Amino acid sequence: MNQRLSRPPVVPTSTIGDWMHHRLTEARGVLADTTQHPESLVILAARVVVGQTDDARECGDAIELLRLLDRRPLHAIAAAAFPNGGAA
Repeated sequence: MNQRLSRPPVVPTSTIGDWMHHRLTEARGVLADTTQHPESLVILAARVVVGQTDDARECGDAIELLRLLDRRPLHAIAAAAFPNGGAA
């Protein structure tokens, strides 16, 4: 039988940061070779880059790619990429 933990497990922030860094690196790899990946994966990778990068140019390029591939209106893409209007 499962026992309840007395307190929630502690997840080191470096592990979370490493995971996010690995996902961003993987997404960048997909975007670097879009012709080798399905469109749905390219859209997902672009969304990851938009949400995780600190580089304004890279973010702009990913948004442009989303605009070209994602069939939703631009305001819907922006709302999904920047929830709460981009406020932290």
